[in-house]
Amino acid sequence: QLQASGGGLVQAGGSLRLSCAASGGTFTSNYALAWFRQAPGKEHEFVAAGSSGGSTNYTDSVKGRFTISRDNAKNTVYLQMNSLKPEDTAVYYCALRFSSFIKTVADWYDYWGQGTPVTVSS
Repeated sequence: QLQASGGGLVQAGGSLRLSCAASGGTFTSNYALAWFRQAPGKEHEFVAAGSSGGSTNYTDSVKGRFTISRDNAKNTVYLQMNSLKPEDTAVYYCALRFSSFIKTVADWYDYWGQGTPVTVSS
C-alpha cells in the first residue's frame, strides 16, 4: 500500500517535497517507483522515477528542478520539487512495480497511491 503526501499551495519559484510511504519492506526489494501527475482535463504524465538499483529518469520539463530520493529506513521515496512553475500544477501520484526496470508509461506500474494535489500560483 502506498501513501502519497506533501502536496499543497506554493508560489512560483517555491519548493515542495512529496513523500510516498509504503507499507512493509517494499523499498528494500527490487522496485521501480515513479511519480506521475495529472492536470485537469489531461492524461497522466510521467514526472520522475527511481529504481532499487539507483537508476533515475526525469521528464525533460523537470530536469534540474526535481529530484527523486529514498529513505530505506523510513520506507519512503521523496520527490523534491524546486523552482516550481504554474505548469507544475497537478495531482501527483506515486506508483510502484516490483522490478528494477524503470518505464515512463503508467501501465507498467501495478500499485498506485492516492493523489496529492500541488498548486503553484503565479
